Formats: sequence, structure tokens, C-alpha cells
Amino acid sequence: MNAYSFFKYFHSGFRYIVIILILLAIFQSLAGWLGKKPYTEGNRKINLFALISAHTQFLLGLILYFLSPFVRFGNGVMKDAEARYWTVEHIAMMLFAIVLITIGHSKSKKIALPEGKHRTIAIFYLLALVVVVIAIIQSKRDFFGISH
Repeated sequence: MNAYSFFKYFHSGFRYIVIILILLAIFQSLAGWLGKKPYTEGNRKINLFALISAHTQFLLGLILYFLSPFVRFGNGVMKDAEARYWTVEHIAMMLFAIVLITIGHSKSKKIALPEGKHRTIAIFYLLALVVVVIAIIQSKRDFFGISH
């Protein structure tokens, strides 16, 4: 197994951990926001683990970006839909999702009221999840399963 294959499978499989943690953070923040529940240490940890896993996934993706045969630089990349997707669109959408998660986490730490903390996490993490799902769908690869 070469480095590209290793990171491709690692990146592809690790996405499930990221998605589960983000979904967990969204569900608990929606429950906290709508149920007017306190913001607990458990909430903070799930939100932080979701943030850390998303950043780890992005770093794995950056490594894969420079190893991938689908990423090309030069003339004609923007005219080739597949090369454009992997060279420009996928990384831009994932970077945008990471920025949303990071901003949401940072803003929630500065808010005093528990309802505001929950609301901020729910909104920003949900927006990030939508971007991630759209990026995975646009890749034309199976959402469930390991990428080939």
C-alpha cells in the first residue's frame, strides 16, 4: 500500500467519526437550545471533539491533496470537471466548513447564556454539515462506503 492509498482510506474512513461527532454536537445543542437546558461540561467536550476531529480530517485531506493523482495544476484544469472539483472545489468547500465550525465554537465560548451557546453551535455546525454533505455528494462517490 502506497502513501496515497493509505491516506485515501484513512481520510475516507475517518469522515464517519467526524460526521457522528458533528451530528452529536448538533443534536445536543438543538436539544439544549430548544429545551432551554444548561450548557454542561459534556456539551463543551462534544463540541470540542467535533472541532478537533474536523480539523484532523482537514489535515488528512491536505496531505491527500498533495498526493492525489486527481489534483492537477496547470492549463486545462478548470475545463476538466473532475480535475477542477478535486483541485479547487472540494478543498474550498471543506475549508469553508472548517471555518464555520471554528467560528461557531469560538463564538459559543464567548457567550454567557447557555441558550446562546447552544444556538451558536447548532447553527454553525449545522451549516458546516450541510457544506460537507454537499461536497461529498458532488464528488460522485458513495456517501456510505470507502472511496476508491
